Amino acid sequence: MPGARDMAYASMGIYVFTTNVLVDAVTRDADDPTSKHDLGGSIVPMLVNKGDACVYDFAANDVPGAIERERAYWRDVGDLDSYYDASMDLIAVDPVFNLYNREWPIYSWHPPVPPAKFVLDEEGRRGQAVDSLVCAGVIVSGRTVRRSVLSGDVVVRERSLVEDCVLMDGVDVGAGAVVRRAIVDKNVIIPPGVHIGVDRERDGKRFTLSRRGIVVIGKGQAIWPDE
Repeated sequence: MPGARDMAYASMGIYVFTTNVLVDAVTRDADDPTSKHDLGGSIVPMLVNKGDACVYDFAANDVPGAIERERAYWRDVGDLDSYYDASMDLIAVDPVFNLYNREWPIYSWHPPVPPAKFVLDEEGRRGQAVDSLVCAGVIVSGRTVRRSVLSGDVVVRERSLVEDCVLMDGVDVGAGAVVRRAIVDKNVIIPPGVHIGVDRERDGKRFTLSRRGIVVIGKGQAIWPDE
């Protein structure tokens, strides 16, 4: 990208070709001096003009077990805020993107990790999660998680607080830490007592902020204890 050499645009469109059709189209495109040599700008229009392209009508998609309000659910997660919104959709009481439809299961590989657990039951040290999605391997020890998505092997330690967050695999929230309105990528260790999503000005000096002020912490990013 101009002005940001460490970033690049990527097409997230989904295209399905037979091998012969794609090889033929790319070969003919390579010999066309007027072509942009671009998949979306050259190859697909060529196939459309030849009558060789079809479009799948997602709005008419019929998912077994889905109700009308779930039909054609779609979010373009092209930026941090829309990704955050899509994640928050999952934790709604009646999610419009329903992972619990037994007639349309998600087939995936499940890692060999233990079930999630919530430990300690003392006033001020009660391990609990409410209005949240919690994956296998998570341990919530002696504090609270609210309105958040916790991926596998996340640990939330004593007297800490996690609210309105998306925590990726292996995130470790230290004792007494506060994390609010944040997307935290894999294997980030949040030191004890650190406050994230509490002071926007301070967060802006340490982390990436989305347009709406969501704190974003990159994979494995080192975080220093608060002074």
